[in-house]
Amino acid sequence: MDPTYPDPFRRWMITLFVMTGSFMSQLDVTIANVALPYMQGTTSASSEQITWVLTSYIVTAAIFTPLTGWLASRHGRKRVMIASIAGFTVASLLCGVAANLPQMIGFRILQGMMGSALLPISQAVLLDINPPNRHGQAMAIWGSGTVLGPIVGPLIGGWLTDNLTWRWVFFINVPVGIAAVTGLVLFMRHRVQDQPGRLDMLGFVLLGLTVGCFQLVLDRGQMLDWFSSSEIWIEAALGVTGLYLFVVHSLTARNPFVKLQLFADSNYVIGSVLALFVAVGIFSVLSLLPPLLNGLMGYSAQQVGLETFPRGIGAMIAMQLTAPLMTRIDPRLIVLGGLAMSMAAVMMMAGISLQMDGRLFIMAGVMQGIGSGAMFVPLSTLAFSTLPPHLRNEGAALSTLIRNMGASMGISVLQALTIRNTARVHSYLVEQVRPDNPVLGWSLDGFDTGATGAMITLNREITRQATMMAYVESFSALALLSLLFAPLILFLRTGRKRAP
Repeated sequence: MDPTYPDPFRRWMITLFVMTGSFMSQLDVTIANVALPYMQGTTSASSEQITWVLTSYIVTAAIFTPLTGWLASRHGRKRVMIASIAGFTVASLLCGVAANLPQMIGFRILQGMMGSALLPISQAVLLDINPPNRHGQAMAIWGSGTVLGPIVGPLIGGWLTDNLTWRWVFFINVPVGIAAVTGLVLFMRHRVQDQPGRLDMLGFVLLGLTVGCFQLVLDRGQMLDWFSSSEIWIEAALGVTGLYLFVVHSLTARNPFVKLQLFADSNYVIGSVLALFVAVGIFSVLSLLPPLLNGLMGYSAQQVGLETFPRGIGAMIAMQLTAPLMTRIDPRLIVLGGLAMSMAAVMMMAGISLQMDGRLFIMAGVMQGIGSGAMFVPLSTLAFSTLPPHLRNEGAALSTLIRNMGASMGISVLQALTIRNTARVHSYLVEQVRPDNPVLGWSLDGFDTGATGAMITLNREITRQATMMAYVESFSALALLSLLFAPLILFLRTGRKRAP
């Protein structure tokens, strides 16, 4: 046995408790979604104000994620992981007992700040405690927790909200967090890290400003009608300015916040970009399905969760099967196969109609889950296969940030596209409702265009049809996006040789 790595029992215990913390942080991205109407009643918040419960968590986590690499190198992964889980658990408890909206938003900010390190550090830990020939399996386990958390969030949140209260979507983290901290204290060893030098505070502030402003633009753009709002203009201007200053500072500073050596590794750069597109496909679909199923199909919160859950099962199965296949098949072929299956699933969803049942969503969900899982493991493995170990902390943090930004972009763009296409199709259909249109007479014999009640009913049905057509166009756009990034797969290197 190689003394560099822990024995199998300790390795599995570390994996279990590290992934528990990572899964918990990912679960909280979506678990509170279904409870927002109940929180709104308790906190007396408006529909716009209550969305800050979600936005505050996402924005804070995005801002503090890049800091993870420096913290782990300075204090060690064990200390940072335990402190993050403990802080996340306390913040979850405080969210559950919040009495008003300002308290809730403040505690969610604390929760996002403490949970920002859990995902990237868990990836770096799994790569470190496993020899190179087990990295595929390690990334399969890590990817399962990463993908499954946001998928089962609405299901668990819906059940807790319907059977207990909305506060339990936060209280559920307390026993899980205590167990994870206890396990890591017992099984994970503290390793002396390379001293990273002084923190580049200016670089961190500029990157945090850039990420935070762009995240706010994406989260609040549709609500405020994008650049019709002065707030969006201010946030976009600050984001662009922060990005420009950050790039200039990084190129001229002696010890920049983000190590430029990361961008010298082509596998890492291409793998991270491809992972961004995978995140766009996964999270944008997850954001479209709940309003589609709930608003057009009349599904309850629990039913929506049950419809989306098989997607996670497909992803988990694919990830576990992909790891051993990577030793026998070119990983790039596996990624292409997963891309083809994901594209077929999205095209299947582009064939939906108001008369169908939920079986198509389940079948397409399983297919997309398998395709996403088949892409996730090889991309995560290849991206770090040539990256030196001393860059893993920063690499994992930056890669997580890129995926999170991809998820945010996908959600915001697809939601905006759906809303705008709904208005466009609705306007086109309404133009056809006039007395001189023979098609209207054939379809609705005896319909009185002067009757107010009849016109209201007809307008409601036109809105349903326009919304469904907008969803079809959004799914078609996702399928086209899959074709656009497919050529990047050919530029990945599959050599087993590690960089010196």
